[in-house]
Amino acid sequence: EPPAWAPGPAQAAALLEEAADLLVLHRDFAAAVERCEAGCDSLGAGPGPGHERCLFLTSFAEVKCSLCVVGIQALAEMNRWREVLSWVLQYYHLPEHLPPKVLELCILLYSKVREPQVMLEAGGSWLRAQANQGLPELGSLLELYLAEVLLPLGLFEGAEELVRGCAGLDSEQQLALLGTVRESRRRAQREETRSPAEEQQEPATETALGVLSQKLLTMLTLLRRALRSMSNHFYLLPYKKMLLATFLLYLVVVRLDPGT
Repeated sequence: EPPAWAPGPAQAAALLEEAADLLVLHRDFAAAVERCEAGCDSLGAGPGPGHERCLFLTSFAEVKCSLCVVGIQALAEMNRWREVLSWVLQYYHLPEHLPPKVLELCILLYSKVREPQVMLEAGGSWLRAQANQGLPELGSLLELYLAEVLLPLGLFEGAEELVRGCAGLDSEQQLALLGTVRESRRRAQREETRSPAEEQQEPATETALGVLSQKLLTMLTLLRRALRSMSNHFYLLPYKKMLLATFLLYLVVVRLDPGT
């Protein structure tokens, strides 16, 4: 049975459905953002930390998170991606309070537009926060943050320090991530020492088929990861909304790639 909505969440859920229709069916992105903002405002400050196990409060958090997911997509469609992080922080105030899904989408967005440094402080704050150490998404988000933010920026020492400082990781996860960091450092060092002759041996351009295949593989991997991270929450949604959430998630993950 779906949870019974209180007046605030009920209004926000209705605005979420309107925003989704405006985004997907009518392509009215500005209006979709307005509905998302109205929905988040109707929820107010929301429940405090430590109440996530309550069905009502979990539903409250899911509606707010979904409003932000739709809002992120609408802003990206209008090429207003620079506003995304500050926009979501209006409603969560501190980076460490962001839901895992919202943080993941922000990291993906700023990576795809080649501005990973925007998420440097926010992502690090979330991953270091004690309250997030027990979340099941910690490992996958840390892996994503390393791959899309720290390692592309060449911050290898900071990456190793962050991995060692995450108390929520087990020893096997730590070793695997530290291995990834060290391999990335070695690769960067090899690239720095390559001779001009070695560089000339590499093909000047990739074939269109190669680029397309790599893009599809990357997008499918990200979609699979994103769907897996949300699967535990779908039981809270009616069937229609579950299909809508899945479709919206596909749009967000795939359409955030500016090359598509």
